[in-house]
Amino acid sequence: MILLWGAVVGLLLGWFTRGRLKNLEQLQLRAGWLVLAALLIQVLIFPLGHADPLIPYATAPLHFLSYGLLALFLGLNFRHWPLALMSLGLVANVGAIAANGGYMPASAEALRQAGMEEVAQTLLSQGRLGNVVLMGEATRLNFLGDWLWLPRWVPLSAAFSLGDLLIGLGLVFFFPYGMHRR
Repeated sequence: MILLWGAVVGLLLGWFTRGRLKNLEQLQLRAGWLVLAALLIQVLIFPLGHADPLIPYATAPLHFLSYGLLALFLGLNFRHWPLALMSLGLVANVGAIAANGGYMPASAEALRQAGMEEVAQTLLSQGRLGNVVLMGEATRLNFLGDWLWLPRWVPLSAAFSLGDLLIGLGLVFFFPYGMHRR
């Protein structure tokens, strides 16, 4: 959800600085459908507050596939500097996921702080849920996992990683960048 907030803040910044949405068309981004496919995969393998993912099988390969699709999109459009920032976030997330066998480590405490009690409880009892594994001594690169959170009073609050933060910041900068292009 940090990515959604990054997009909202970016659009508002672009609008307040008198940018125009129609200028985003002039960026000529290649293969935008890759982002939609990656997001669809993420929605299918992460429960979004439910007890079970919609696709409970092969979540690790699907997780890598979704990040591969995003990497391809970012590689095709690397000439825009905010997308380069997003690429750093993608590398951080893929590093944590690869180090943990295809699962993103998440802190149960961060999930609780974000108001995701059901997800935290399920993660504590099962150790794994969708594309997430419980953060602990056995997980690697915990500092790249989901240990940051938006407070529960923020609509659509969630736990997120440093990589997600970089991708969100990339979105905050991308929209004003694109809205002021001519």
